[in-house]
Amino acid sequence: MREQLNSIKMRDWTETKAHSSWQIFKIMAEFVQGFESLARVGPCVSIFGSARTKPGHKYYELTEEIARRLSKEGFGIITGGGPGIMEAANKGAHSVSGRSVGLNIDLPFEQESNKFVSKDTSIDFDYFFVRKVMFTKYSQGFIMMPGGWGTMDEFFEVATLIQTRKFIQTPMVCVGSAYWSGLFNWMREVMQETEHNISPGDLELIKIFDTADEVVNYISEFYTHNKLQPNF
Repeated sequence: MREQLNSIKMRDWTETKAHSSWQIFKIMAEFVQGFESLARVGPCVSIFGSARTKPGHKYYELTEEIARRLSKEGFGIITGGGPGIMEAANKGAHSVSGRSVGLNIDLPFEQESNKFVSKDTSIDFDYFFVRKVMFTKYSQGFIMMPGGWGTMDEFFEVATLIQTRKFIQTPMVCVGSAYWSGLFNWMREVMQETEHNISPGDLELIKIFDTADEVVNYISEFYTHNKLQPNF
């Protein structure tokens, strides 16, 4: 029985390895498509947040206002292309004829492309890791609106890249102090002061704001003395 089981496992593993080798070409194709599409868009700001936030919610309306005002400043807006906060950001950019980018991914629930993404910058992905590279390469700022696990994944990914200087220093903003302050208090009190797992000053790399004025002014002011360029 053990020999038979080992034989089956080895056969399945060999087939899996062969499939994985061909998978490389699909991954490469997603990178090429993403790089070629986004390089034409120019400097952008990526906005993250919950797909479940409905129109009329204070964070939906605030996201729309932030995206609209950043678009007027000349930035393209990148989102995950779906509903909720993503839709609000794309809607804000679309309302002033700004560049509205959607990096969509196929999910069994929640995710479908919203109508405010420009047709020529709506890009579909199968791989989360390729999609996250596209969020970060051309973004000149990162705005984290309230969200769930996906937003937290993106929050810590971007924070790590900024902390470790894997790309140039880039503005990172969390919007909604009532939502984010508990997490930041825990990171300061436990991660930094008790366990010493982050360094003093790491949390200063991220700003927490509550208004569109604060967000837009901070990002605009940052680029009065920093160069606009791809992050890597």
